[in-house]
Amino acid sequence: MQNRRAFLTAAGSAAAAGGFVNWNPAAVGANEKVTLALIGGRNQGRGVALRAIGAGAEFKTFCDLDPAILDKTGADLAAAQGRKPGVETRFERVLEDKEIDAVVIAVPDHWHARIALMACQAGKDVYCEKPLSQTIHEGQLMRDAARKYDRVMQTGTQRRSIQHFKSAVEFVASGKLGKVALIKAWINQIRIGIGRPPDAAPPPGVDYDRWLGAAPKRPFNENRFHYLWRFFWDYGNSEIGNQGIHVLDVGIWAIQLMRGFEGSQCLPKRISATGGIYWLDDAKEVPDTEIVTYDYGDMLLNFELRSFATDYLLPHSAAPRLGNKFAGGPADFYTAYYGAEGTVIATDDRWEVHWKDGKVDRTASAGGSHEANFLECVKSRKRPNSDVEIGRLSTMLCHLGNISYKLGRDVRFDPKTETFVGDAQANQLLSKPYRAPYGLPGV
Repeated sequence: MQNRRAFLTAAGSAAAAGGFVNWNPAAVGANEKVTLALIGGRNQGRGVALRAIGAGAEFKTFCDLDPAILDKTGADLAAAQGRKPGVETRFERVLEDKEIDAVVIAVPDHWHARIALMACQAGKDVYCEKPLSQTIHEGQLMRDAARKYDRVMQTGTQRRSIQHFKSAVEFVASGKLGKVALIKAWINQIRIGIGRPPDAAPPPGVDYDRWLGAAPKRPFNENRFHYLWRFFWDYGNSEIGNQGIHVLDVGIWAIQLMRGFEGSQCLPKRISATGGIYWLDDAKEVPDTEIVTYDYGDMLLNFELRSFATDYLLPHSAAPRLGNKFAGGPADFYTAYYGAEGTVIATDDRWEVHWKDGKVDRTASAGGSHEANFLECVKSRKRPNSDVEIGRLSTMLCHLGNISYKLGRDVRFDPKTETFVGDAQANQLLSKPYRAPYGLPGV
């Protein structure tokens, strides 16, 4: 019997010239290492890769457009796994390698969909950082591709693999709180100004046009590059998609357990976003202060962003400081569920029940590994904790908030059709234009 590698090589030689091979391997052996490639490794990708190595994976290839990041993160991966990965600047060449089982996508948001779709077509499983997509339409295509090509796709909303969050949402869904009519999700992180630096030349060796990809052609500016790209609409999904998705994901998780995981069951009908840039006068385009309300008809989900103060009177989260001078921090993440009998508050280090009689019950943090769950699913072919559809729906909450914010008004949404009711202006924002030649492949 051919071993797995020999089978994949044979499949590759039979492929049509010029295209990716849609191979569909059997489960990786339970004792066999999963071979990965990292695409984008400056910050979050580096962390995911190191945790995956700790869970037993091996990175054959590291792909990035910045030679400085290739050197720095490549050395970290080599030290962690005892072998230096090969380096690439073109993800397409990574996808052609039949020995790579799966890819970790940790590039700016505006590249997620194109790389993920091509990875599925190439027969690779995918770990895609949050937020999954930059538009609602992209998320739909990514879900469709994962299903069509039978791919495991994990979204990087790690709280789905942390046990104390799981026990918190299960408690809320058990009915012990009574009727839950309000869920609040909020983040606090003291941001530091990014200024207004002039345009300049890209860093040495960086193919900036390729970095821009489908985004509009603009001169290079350090504010639109490493980390700071997330503060501009061309590349990111605002703070709600950057950090807010974590607490919104925990919020919708309880809704899904109570009502069902189909989009028609767990998505809102009316969305209202208000906010602005009230904290810092700098080059950012996205709000630093915001409230978004999601109306389900009989329940509200509320998101609050505050970039200038922490919750001094509430239990402080154990969230670590982010490794960036502009991040400020630390970041506080809270999700609260308000029921007739009491309130559950979930943070990164515990969850508490505040009963209406004044009694407080506390449950300590219990961990889990999102990367280990992904590797297990690559082997078993089961769907991961934050499967593409779960990540798509959580990401959609961010898109809905952004669309309402951009339009400056409420929007009414049909969860069954995933379109806006009688609202051509809002429906235009379900997708976006793509600069040639970086459009999306068909599914």
